[in-house]
Amino acid sequence: MSMPSLLGEGTRRAALRWLVHLPVADVPRARALFTHHPRYADLTPVQYSQGLDWLRRMGLVTEDDRPVLDVSESELQDAAVASAVPSVLWSRAADEARAQIGAAGERALLDLLLRGGATAVRHVAAISDAYGYDIEALLTATEVMHLEVKSTTDPTRLLVHLTRHEYEVMRTDTEWMMAAVLVGADGSALSVATVCRLWLLSAVPEDRSKDGRWQSARLAVPPQALTPGLRAGPGRRLLPDGSLQVGLVWGMPSSAGVISA
Repeated sequence: MSMPSLLGEGTRRAALRWLVHLPVADVPRARALFTHHPRYADLTPVQYSQGLDWLRRMGLVTEDDRPVLDVSESELQDAAVASAVPSVLWSRAADEARAQIGAAGERALLDLLLRGGATAVRHVAAISDAYGYDIEALLTATEVMHLEVKSTTDPTRLLVHLTRHEYEVMRTDTEWMMAAVLVGADGSALSVATVCRLWLLSAVPEDRSKDGRWQSARLAVPPQALTPGLRAGPGRRLLPDGSLQVGLVWGMPSSAGVISA
């Protein structure tokens, strides 16, 4: 029986620690570090084993246990690790790393859309932020999609930042949709999912008075708000078969059981 796709918090943190340490240490050395160093004693050996098993099942490490993702220790946002890492709310290096991951996800999705049969694609985010989305994809002479792309290297949960402008465009643009992209170490798209618009509309904060207005929201997307792949309507998938290395991540259920629209 396969391990549940929705990880417990401890197993999630264990999986991320494996991704950080396996590029420089083999499994026995990393396991010894997790077992004997007090910094990692907040998790049990069973959780570390479950985290590694999950990475192997999901294809997020190779046959020789090398990660296909490039996750830095600063991305963990883990209180247990933070004692050994300078704790700051913002750093230029972290901001640049996030920008690189975002750009890689957008480039990968542009390529997938063209391979999937889109008539034309335009990377509007490279022109201006004023559009409120990143990619314009022409599917037919009359059908277009406006894709807001959220990219991450974390396969265990999906956190997205939605700006007020993106939200306002989503409310009025029926062609707008959000695509989540899991980015691999080589910049490729390992997995893609569609985020439910109805869930996004329900999850944003409320303006509580005329004197206060939110400008950016950090949203933890639940598995039931994700649909595997990229959808342009009922029964229509836009990604070429066999184009992705990894299937279901972020605890995604199968298409049945997700929130519609």
